[in-house]
This record gives sequence, structure tokens and C-alpha cells, in this order.
Amino acid sequence: MSDDTIDRVAVLGAGNMGHGIAEVTAMAGYDVVLRDIEPEYVEDGYESIRWSLEKLEEKDRLDEPADAILERIETTTDLEAAVADADLVIEAAPENLELKHDIFADLERYADEDTLLATNTSSLPITDIAEAVDTPERVLGLHFFNPPVKMDLVEVIYGRETSDGAAEAGHDWVESIGKTPIYVRKDVRGFVVNTIVGPFVGEPAWMVSAGDAEIRQADAAMVHERGYPMGPFELADLTGIDVGYHVRKEAGDDVPPITAEKVQAEELGKKTGKGFYDYEGGDGPDYEPGQGEGFDTLQVEARMINRAAYLVGEDVATPEAIDIGVRLGLGFPEGICRRADRIGLDRVLETLETKLEETGDDRFEPHPYLRELVAQGKTGEEAGAGFHEYGDTDAGDLDSYRYLDAEIEDGVLEVELDRPERMNALSADLLGEIDDLFSTVDTDELRCATIEGAGDRAFSAGADIGGFGSLEPTDAMDVTPAFETVNEFPRPVIAKVDGYCLGAGLELALACDLRIATKRSSFGAPEIGLGLIPGGGGTQRLMRVLGETRAKELVFRGNHIDAERAADWGLANRAVGRDEFDETVEAFVDDLREGPPLGLEVAKKVMNRGEDASLEAALAMESQGFGLLIGTDDVREGTAAFAEDREPEFEGR
Repeated sequence: MSDDTIDRVAVLGAGNMGHGIAEVTAMAGYDVVLRDIEPEYVEDGYESIRWSLEKLEEKDRLDEPADAILERIETTTDLEAAVADADLVIEAAPENLELKHDIFADLERYADEDTLLATNTSSLPITDIAEAVDTPERVLGLHFFNPPVKMDLVEVIYGRETSDGAAEAGHDWVESIGKTPIYVRKDVRGFVVNTIVGPFVGEPAWMVSAGDAEIRQADAAMVHERGYPMGPFELADLTGIDVGYHVRKEAGDDVPPITAEKVQAEELGKKTGKGFYDYEGGDGPDYEPGQGEGFDTLQVEARMINRAAYLVGEDVATPEAIDIGVRLGLGFPEGICRRADRIGLDRVLETLETKLEETGDDRFEPHPYLRELVAQGKTGEEAGAGFHEYGDTDAGDLDSYRYLDAEIEDGVLEVELDRPERMNALSADLLGEIDDLFSTVDTDELRCATIEGAGDRAFSAGADIGGFGSLEPTDAMDVTPAFETVNEFPRPVIAKVDGYCLGAGLELALACDLRIATKRSSFGAPEIGLGLIPGGGGTQRLMRVLGETRAKELVFRGNHIDAERAADWGLANRAVGRDEFDETVEAFVDDLREGPPLGLEVAKKVMNRGEDASLEAALAMESQGFGLLIGTDDVREGTAAFAEDREPEFEGR
């Protein structure tokens, strides 16, 4: 089977996950049947989809009307009718093995023999579920993350008998609905993402239980010093302390005393009003940046890295898949394997061995694959290899970047900021890659460049503030080189803005020459709300683009403005509907691609530098630029083409 043969999808279960999966499937153009056991369950699920689609339509995040998508969704309580013509069935029933066995046994009878059978289970082995059918080779896991409409990751999981053809068809189908699949090639408990997040939550709980740390200290250190999106205790409260407790119990693992105490007291987190933090009488997670001092973050990260070594060493997943999984599924600032290579695997191994000797607890036992890497001298970035390879790359190698994608297509450098899980927030690493790319790429064959954000939520929602806690004031005083490099790039640069363009994202867009936005986009300089001011040239470029009155309004108030107002103010060149966006960008690109490279380069240089000069000096620069160009082949070609009433063919000479 391949995804080409999938036209109709049945989703069994209309709860949060089920109706979410049905929604994203219909949004991708597939016909969907949503089935549950009671009419009211189905109706509630369908109405939830309607509400969600209407909200997305209001935000201009749909490619077609909500009603058109809803027309592709049928509902029923009849299982046989739901799956009779389905090419793919996704079971999203409660996490009860007996219940899932009943469903899959029925699927064997009612579904076509070629129908792909998938389960959205997050905790039960795929192999165990597949025991209910005589054709386990067509059963696989498609583990979506909650909520499916917002979360891009799907784990594609092999059971013991799952065929490569079934897994590949599932993988390709996930890509066809605009999600990012990763293979989980062995049916291990926790799959990839939950295997890594276990120690993130569990190890700090052991440390607090032993009196080696405090709750707020752990959360503050992991968020403000290491850049994770939330602290381990904050995360436990959000997901439910009892959830992690039962997962450990089912796996036969010991439970940290502080976790057991909370479960016994029925203080399970946000859902009960109290957990590690108080959500009724208190302020919830109220930790501050400075509270993390003294917490051993390496002890926590070493255990996560050890779990990654287990996944790679046991051929469960590749380092690339693990890194994608934790970035998209958990919002980690970088892949755990990349972070391990940056820390140094020898340091990680030493930490684990020291803690194992001190405690005798086998949770610190290093996995053989980690020992093997270190023994081979593959200790990370500095050694040239670790989980990943770090061979020498040529300057301007477009395949050498981690946080941006770049390619040259027909004279256009197309750049995509690739941190959709963080709404393309600009980390120091990403800014460094932007600076390197625009500093080293060969411009001889380039006519222009474009920059856009990955995903459908943001061009860039700002700076990655996770690193602010450890930033020295003197380090923050220099203008970020990346913005200046883009601003001084010898070819015109277009910012393709679809979604949020805020803070450092706005500063990057301002460093570009042209800004084209979808109407749903919003622009803003919210730094004042953090007690900061825009950096990266933001205050000065805003003044030059908008003038004093509007620039000060944007900076002082810290509010967002929509794309149409941005266009009225002159901040955006165009604000168009999403259906017109690509065509509008292409029209700009075509003009730049066909324009004279030398003329555009000189025009950009004269206009940029003339901003800061007196009128007299600026006019002198303009005159010099004109003089430099007048004798070029391009000018001769342009003049001849005009006289002959044809399109010029500029060659940059």
C-alpha cells in the first residue's frame, strides 16, 4: 500500500485526539468518517471541529472555507459503515487494551483486506494491539500529539510484525497532511518522545526527594539556564502528576517519593488545582530566573542523553529522528542528540558513572552505545563526531545548517527559518547560521534572496528568550551581526511574512529590503513588556521606515499591528490574502530576477548608506553610483533593449 491509494480515512473515537485527527485529515483534502459509540459523542466531536475550523478561518489560516472542509466529514455510530470503504483506519479510543482488541477484531471482519490499520495509542505496545488480528503486518502506530491541529509531529511506530510497506505508507500519508513523521522502528515503551521526557521530569523529582534541590530551583535552571520551554515540575503539573506515576508503575520502575506523595494526597496538578504548584490559592509556577543557581542541570540532561543512546543503540530511532521528535513534540530548543554532542559525550559518561558509583542506582547505568561512542573517540562536536557527524564543510555549503534550510533556485537564494516548534524564534545558533550563510554564499549567480519561516504560524515570533538568564550585559550591547549581514547583502532580500513577525523577527524583516505579508500576519516590537528595547537595529530601522511618530507608538506601547495597517504605515510593501501570497511574492521575485544585478547592488548600497548621510553627501554617493554604472554592459543592454522594444537580458557585467 502507498499513500497514493488512500482517499478515505476512518477515525474511531471522537474525543480530543480523535476529532483533532479527523480535522487535520479533512483539512488536507481527504474524505473522513468520524465514528464513536454514542450519538452525543460524535455530535460533540463534530461541533468541536466546527468551532476549531471557524476560529482558524477567522485567523486566515485555512486554504478554503471552513464549510468546504466540514463537507468532507461524515459522522456515524456504525463501525461497519465507517470502515467499509476506508483506505486507512485510525483508532483513537481510550487507552484500554481489551477495548482496542475488540475494535481491531471487528476491523478484521469489516474492513477491506488492503486497508491500513493504525492506532493512535500513546502508551500501549503496537504488537499487543495487533494480536487481535490475523494480519498484524498491516497494523502500525500513528501517534499524534495533542492538539493535532497545532502539533506537527507524528510518531510512525512499527509493531513486531508491521511490514515496511505499511509503515512507509503511513509515513507518506502523514507527510501528505502536512505533518512531520518520524520512524520508531521498534515497539518500545514510550516510543521516542516519552522515552526522552521521562528523565526530564523524573530526575529532578529524585533530586528534590533526596534534598539535593528545590522545585523552583529545578524549574528555573532548566528554563532560564538551559532554554527548555517549561520546567519539569511545571510540565508534570500540566500533564497530570498521576499520568507519570502510572506510567512508571506499569513499567515496573521506582517512583520518586515526592511524586508518590502528591498522588497519595490527590494533588495531581492543574486539573485538581494543586500539584507541585498551587493554582487556586497561589500563583502557579512562580519561579524566577535567578532561582536556578546551583542546580545540576547536567545530571538531568545526562540521563536524557543516556535514553537517547538507548534508542539509537537498540535501533529504535536515528539521532535525526530523535532530535526532530523532541523539538516538535516537546518544544526543546534543540535536539537532545545535538545538545549531547555540544556538551561532550565524555562529560556525559563521566557524570553517569560518578552518580552510579555514588548512589548504586541503576538509573545511572550508561548504555553500551554511549560507552562505545566515547571509546571510539566520538565525543561530540569538538571531536568531529558523536551522535552526529561534524566533518569539515566548505564555506557557503547550503546543506551544513541545522536551524535553517537554504537552496538556490533559478538565481534566487531561498532561505527558511526551521524552528517551527518555537515559532522560528531566533536563537544565537540560528542567528549565527543566518550570518554565516549571507556572509559566505557565492553571489555571482544570485539575483535576489527570500527569507520565510517554517510552519504556518510565524515568520519569527521573536528572540529565543530562554538564553537571557545567562546573558552578560556586555554581550548584549553589540548589534547582532546577522541583521547587519542581511542588510548589507549585495542582492535584494525579500521577507515573506506569514503569521507573527515580532521582536527579533521584526528586526530581521526590517533588515530585509522588501516585506510582503499575508493579511493574517501581525507585526510588533513587544520588548518593552520585558523591560527591554528592540535590539538588532530595531529602534533605528523602525524610525527610518515609519518615522518618529509611528515608530515610537510601536515601541512604547509594545502592541501588535495587523498586516493591513503595516502596509498603510509603509512597514510592509503588500498585505494580501494567503491565496494571493505566493503569486505576489513571485511577481516581486520575477522583477528582481530579471533586473540588472549591478544596478540593484549599487542602488541598495547607495540607498542604505544615504540614509545616514546629509543630503549633499547622499547625492554625491548617488552620482558616484550612477557614474560607476554608466559604462557597464548591462546599461548598454538596457538601452539597446529599450530602443528595440524588447525585454533586456542583463548578465551582471
